[in-house]
Amino acid sequence: MVQESIFLPFLAMGLLTFIVLGMIPQRRFAAAARKEVTADDFALGESPSVPAHVSLPNRNYMNLLEVPTLFYAVCLALYVTDLVSGLTLGLAWAYVAGRTLHSLVHVTYNKVIHRLALFAVSNVVLMALWVVFAMKVWPAAS
Repeated sequence: MVQESIFLPFLAMGLLTFIVLGMIPQRRFAAAARKEVTADDFALGESPSVPAHVSLPNRNYMNLLEVPTLFYAVCLALYVTDLVSGLTLGLAWAYVAGRTLHSLVHVTYNKVIHRLALFAVSNVVLMALWVVFAMKVWPAAS
């Protein structure tokens, strides 16, 4: 297994984060042009008067900076310990797929039960990735 292959889902997760980041000003400027918001609505973050379709990318972006840090950490840990395998690579891609679908739901129709299911599944996949890493590294550390 080529160890550097773990950086493909790593990069895909970064790309997803940047795409969502790009949606923030796009939606804010479009809403400002339609007179739905003013600059003052963002003076202290987002005021309650900011429409949901404008604030959702920002909420999703913040979410992409939270739990996914554990994904980046385990990817790096797998790489530096030379423990990237077909299983870990598959789990990494499954995590990225789950988070991509979660983001799509969040910034489009935002059905909470769908978003929750995708969030939960992606977190279970991330936990499995950490368990696999721990099982591989634990015997070597003993």
